[in-house]
Amino acid sequence: MRIETNQQFLESRTYDEISVGDSTSLTRTLRSEDIQLFAIMSGDISPAIVDREFANSGMFKGVIAHGMWSASLISATLGTQFPGPGTILIDQSIRFVNPVTVGDSITITVTVKQMFPGNHHIVFDCTCTNQDGIDVVLGTAEVLAPTEKMRTKRIDLPNVTISDKYARLQALVARAKGLAAIDMAVAHPCDKESLKGALMAAEAGLIDPILIGPEAKIRAIAEEHGFDLRQHRIVNVKHSHESAAMAVTLVRNGDAEAIMKGSLHTDELMAEIVSRAAGLRTSRRISHVFLMDVPTYPRPIMITDAAINIAPELEEKSHIIQNAINLAHIIGIAEPRVAILSAVETINPKIQSTLDAAALCKMADRGQITGGLLDGPLAFDNAVSMMAAKTKGIKSAVAGCADILVVPDLESGNMLAKQLEYLANALTAGIVLGAKVPIVLTSRADTAETRIASCVIATLIAHFNRNLALDSE
Repeated sequence: MRIETNQQFLESRTYDEISVGDSTSLTRTLRSEDIQLFAIMSGDISPAIVDREFANSGMFKGVIAHGMWSASLISATLGTQFPGPGTILIDQSIRFVNPVTVGDSITITVTVKQMFPGNHHIVFDCTCTNQDGIDVVLGTAEVLAPTEKMRTKRIDLPNVTISDKYARLQALVARAKGLAAIDMAVAHPCDKESLKGALMAAEAGLIDPILIGPEAKIRAIAEEHGFDLRQHRIVNVKHSHESAAMAVTLVRNGDAEAIMKGSLHTDELMAEIVSRAAGLRTSRRISHVFLMDVPTYPRPIMITDAAINIAPELEEKSHIIQNAINLAHIIGIAEPRVAILSAVETINPKIQSTLDAAALCKMADRGQITGGLLDGPLAFDNAVSMMAAKTKGIKSAVAGCADILVVPDLESGNMLAKQLEYLANALTAGIVLGAKVPIVLTSRADTAETRIASCVIATLIAHFNRNLALDSE
């Protein structure tokens, strides 16, 4: 018997080199990505296979592989291993015995059963068993075996990244599972996406929205797009300025635990929030974090500050970093790795961001910034790519695996975040930190999904604040 290896070349066995009883094996492990790729390729989107919630309620109590995924491994074994290159599949008979689920390791064994010298056909017995030795697929395959030796270099297939934003959103929403909905003041939800986002977040059990704005306009948008407002509170005000002021008032009165920006300008809302007389300031500098789930990066990554502080100085950057670290703790990152970005990874007196990075790292050493692991200056490639960091000889616990990217200024951060959102299909959440309550702050162009993702983070922060208040009593 031959067992598959990662050989550099594929080499066939000719008909004359094969005898009855010869066999070979190949093993593959089913990943969730395999199910998605097979569904895309075949068009088979049966809910028992691609809909986790539906599958969990079915007879198999979970997502299973397409039956033909296992069957296709038989063809792969015959075509690449035994007999190998030049083999032509003539006929196949298969029987599906047991389901295959994500994580199962399937061993495919093909054994020569009959040989026909007149036409060089071979019949193989084929069995697919899982890691527990249980049969999942049984059958036979008839092939035309090669009569001449063939040897060809193994071709490396391209890497495939599945960008399933919906699945990533559901995974994020699951973080808030079991938490009670929070009262959220939604300031001026006077366009489709901002109203839809608030209502979808409510439907997901994340928030109980208080819709603040011109009531007639809000109801007209809801009617136009078929949104149901019967369960939701509406506070009628004349215009967007009053919407922002009312949202802050509701928080100050204890009627809301968070704020969501609707279709008004960021400046209108933030002016009310940072007002020294009636705003929501704390001792910490207010800053913004984009939490992004990028398909090509192995973990969620934060970008700060890309929306509030235009050109922060050293002390402001220390607050920005501490806000982001505190958020990282809330979402379960015990010691976030903080990369302080610049154009270069060395300190250059002519580039202020490199000097700030060095000072911030020393501030962390002295306990002025706590809870995270800081390094900088780092160029963007060194912060997110281990290979780039190694190539440049950077030895760092942060380089190549950053959790938080601290940008030099708002312009660079905003461009970076929007490039990841629009060119890399990142799932994005935008949240303002450092105020008395979390503030969902997204662009007016953002989708309802972005607003839902942001509501998840706001909900987690609000519940953290609740627990903090209870502990301090």
